[in-house]
Parts: sequence; structure tokens; C-alpha cells
Amino acid sequence: MQIDSMSTWQRTHSCGGLRASNLGEEVTLMGWVNSRRDLGQLIFIDLRDREGITQIVFDPQTDSESHAKAHVLRNEWVLAVRGEVVKRLEGQENGQIPTGDIEIRVLELRILNLTDTPPFQVDGAVDASETLRLKHRYLELRRPQMFATFEKRHRVAAFIRAFLNRKGFLDVETPFLTKSTPEGARDYLVPSRVNRGSFYALPQSPQLFKQLLMVAGFERYYQIVRCFRDEDLRADRQPEFTQVDLEMSFATEETVMAIFEDLMIDLFRDVQGVEIPAPIRRMDYREAMEVYGTDRPDLRFGMEIRNLTEQVCDTEFRVFRDTAADGGVVKAIRVPGGAAAFSRKNLDELGSLAVAWGAKGLAWAKITPDGWQSPLDKFLKLEEKGAINASMGAEPGDLILCVAHERRIANEVLGRLRSHVARERSLIPPDRYAFLWVTRFPLFEFDEAEGRLAAVHHPFTSPLEEDQALLETDPLAVRARAYDLVLNGSELGGGSVRIHRLDLQQQIFKLLGINPEQARTKFGFLLEALRYGAPPHAGMAIGFDRLVALMTGAQSLREVIAFPKTTSASCLLTEAPSEVDPRQLRELGLFLVDSQDVDH
Repeated sequence: MQIDSMSTWQRTHSCGGLRASNLGEEVTLMGWVNSRRDLGQLIFIDLRDREGITQIVFDPQTDSESHAKAHVLRNEWVLAVRGEVVKRLEGQENGQIPTGDIEIRVLELRILNLTDTPPFQVDGAVDASETLRLKHRYLELRRPQMFATFEKRHRVAAFIRAFLNRKGFLDVETPFLTKSTPEGARDYLVPSRVNRGSFYALPQSPQLFKQLLMVAGFERYYQIVRCFRDEDLRADRQPEFTQVDLEMSFATEETVMAIFEDLMIDLFRDVQGVEIPAPIRRMDYREAMEVYGTDRPDLRFGMEIRNLTEQVCDTEFRVFRDTAADGGVVKAIRVPGGAAAFSRKNLDELGSLAVAWGAKGLAWAKITPDGWQSPLDKFLKLEEKGAINASMGAEPGDLILCVAHERRIANEVLGRLRSHVARERSLIPPDRYAFLWVTRFPLFEFDEAEGRLAAVHHPFTSPLEEDQALLETDPLAVRARAYDLVLNGSELGGGSVRIHRLDLQQQIFKLLGINPEQARTKFGFLLEALRYGAPPHAGMAIGFDRLVALMTGAQSLREVIAFPKTTSASCLLTEAPSEVDPRQLRELGLFLVDSQDVDH
């Protein structure tokens, strides 16, 4: 088959741009064969480009040469056609596409390229495994729904840039080759050829550089920036990802939160066509854990966790009574209409989940017009059951699920049950967006494996001023000037007021077990900068990929990243990571050892 040249041809219109107003015009279209119908006398081709589809008609009475060539056309061949815009015959219009009132009667055809048989169909339903589609990602990206996702991703990025530009922020690039610093996840290391034996690290975030920009007096900085973390992957995590990064001088929590709140409200109105209620609700970390069992609660449905310890502390049911006596709690959620929806088998399955998540068991009660239907019924007095019903707001037809344990585990288990039941029972409105600010996180947590304190966010987060006195006496009680933005149960991102005083930063390092020599080695450039008039500053970063995924309804971040990695951090398209030429390793002063030698 001869491949034609575009020569002097110029595309005049996209395949989604023609309408009845173009009737009679001579146009030139270029694109891919989306489908073909050969009726002998007439041949119909749906020609596709990123903007849409136009029906093309080959008629031997119009141009016999083009009609003869059209007999061999196949899906995904690349074509250029010149023809006249004509009205479709009455009754043959296609109201499903914007170009459905017209078609192109071909005057000349040029075949620009052929294709091997694609490993899966580009048009229509997905009929291939994700592995196959990732290997041929360029074909997957031809799908109109995929293009729509990336067109929206572009619009979101463009809107964010324009918004922050108007607010006086400067887009400043920071290095990709930088120093390895302890920030939680493993670094991706890059060996230096010039400085053999030394390594760069790809940044997990621009955290330290954006703080240095505040010391430099830039005052308002942002980037839509690539970040890298060598960690175990899942659907909402990739080794390389994009975040919207921002830092402000002379700012408090409220300053930063107000910027992002306005950004989200304007963004969702402009791009999503949705009004976000303002102001966005605020919730203290401790309230989030007590009422929802998670620091990223989904507020699109109810089923809040209630504390029943006071109501059951003297009951004859020993599990409840002994848990309360030992300082634990009895907490519960109410599932509206759950009495009829959950069989005994379903409840046993929920109990197994609760145990797998750390509970000792799961108690339940179905509320019926005649009273309780529950294994607990015989252990509880009528007034105790009435007090529980009142505390839970339970009505006939509802189901109560209870966990008795130490407070942290009870909250976490019920929080996971709450989300699980809501998904199973389809209690989550699919077209609602519920934003939430979670604030005042703990500054520290205790790392059991290391036997020492660890920073909940990062070691540059400032403690609440009213809690600073507790740094020496009760550091685990210290709260951070930190804040997370949550959307529909997913953490979009977070930030904090940073430490800008050298003495306070050194105190935090000491509590984290970082001695002065280690601090100088790891963070010496930051500590030095804090000596030179560092202004108070605060910032935040949100996951850009996650934001786009939530706005497009994607089930995985892989759907909104053009060339993503798998859960084993590999690229099926390019077969990366891959072995390299031994000569490259010698230039870097590296040699490979057996993994068993490393483990031992």
C-alpha cells in the first residue's frame, strides 16, 4: 500500500468542529479511522481526532479514485480527506455527536499511514487488561474519554497558575538534583559521575528550598512541581507525582488556608460547574478521630461515631463493663435502615473485618418495633438499651455496631467500618464534593520501631504557641500549627506554619533525636539560613494528580497520569527500570552485589 504525502495540504477544521452552518464549504480533515462501513456503492468512514468524529462518505460518482482506495481502509489508519460539507439524509442524523447533522462527501483521499492490528480496540468499551493497556499507553490515550481527562487536567493546571499569578505568587523552579534529607519516605538516589561516591537525591518535595526562598525575601512562591518518593505503591500513590506547592512570608495558618479555600471554590465553580459552600468547615484533629475515626473523614454521609461508655459502664455484659473499668471505651455507629439490609452472615463478615483491623470483636443490635434483636439483649436492662437508642438517635429499622477497646483502636476500627458500610450500602452521594480542613494535629508521635519521637508531618513544623511549654515536659501533648485539606475522605494535601527561629528548630531536632552534628550534616544549609533574618512563614502543598482524579471520577491515579508506573514502580511502556551498560556503572564508581549480600 502506497503511503501518501501531506504535501501542501493544510487541515482546515477539526473532526469535531463542523456544523450545519458549514454546509457547502470545501474542507480538509485529518485523523484516524474510528470505524468503517462498506456498503459497496457507498463507503462510510468515521474520522476521529482529539476534538471529535465526523462522518466521511466515499461515492464513486463524486470521485472514483478515492472510492477505490477507501475499500482497503482499516481502523486506526491515518487519513487526510478533502471534501464538501453536505447535510445528512433525513432520518440518518446522529444526535449523539455534535457533527451528527452533516457529513463530508470526499473529493480526494490521502492515506498518511497504516497500522498493525491494535492489541485492543481503541473505540468503544475497554476490552483489555490494564497491563496490556499500559504497555500500549499511546493507544489507550487515543480514547476520547482519556483525552477528556487530560484536557481537564490541563484546564485545572492553567486555572491554578492564573489564580496564583493574580494573587502575587511567583512561579520559581527548584532543583531536581539535591541533597538526601530524612523526610519520611525513601529517596530516589542519583550517583554523581563527577563526584564519585557521592549521590544526589530526587526531591520528595521542595520543602527546604521554598523555605529558603522565604529567607531570600520572595514572600510568595508557588510551583506545580514533580516530586519523587521510593515507597510502596497503591492506587492513590505513584513514585513520581505532581503537587501544587506554595509558601508565604508573614503568614499564619489562616492566611494560607484562605488562599487555598478561595482557590478551590473558584476552581470548582469554573472547571467543574459546582458551587462549594463557603466557608469550608474546620475540624480539630482530635474531633475528627473521635467522631469519624480518621484524620481525613468523608462528610458526604452521616454515621458518626458515638461514645456509649457512660451508658454501659455498669452493665452485666462483662466485655463492656471491664473495658470501661480498664480505661477503654465502648463506641458505636448507627447504620440507617441496616436492620433489614444485614443478614447474620453479613454481620459475621463485618465482625471478621473488625477483628482484622484490630478489634477484639464486634457487637451489634438491630432495632425493631418490638425492641432489640441482638446477642446483647439478655445482658442489657431496658433502660440501658433506651439510653443507647437515645444516644445513637436509633429508630426502628436501624442497626447499631459497637466496638469495645482502647480509644485509638475503637475509633480506627469504627472509622473503617463506617466507610466500608457506606460504600457497600451505597450511602455516599456520587455527585457531591465535601471539603474539610483538619487542624491542630499532634506535633509528635512515638515511633515504636525506633524507640523515639518522630515528627507527624515534618521536623520544620511549628508547635502551637500555647503548647511550647510542653516541649520539655510532655512533647506528645504538643499540637502542631498544621492543617490538612480533605475532600470526600481523601487527603488533598497539607501544610503548616514553619519554624523560623534557630533556637526552636534546634530544640525540635533534639527532641527528635537528631544531635547537633547530624543536624549540621543533614540540614546545615537551612540552619545557616535561619541565622540571617528568616521571616515567619507558612505554606502548603496539595496532590495535583489526586485533585484531578477526584474531579474526573477516576478510580486510580494511573488514569490521570499520562505515562504512569505500576504498583511495582515499573513502566510497562518503556520497560523501565532496566539494566544499564556496565561501562556506565564503572564511570560512576559503582558495582552490583547480590541482593542476599545486601540483606545480610
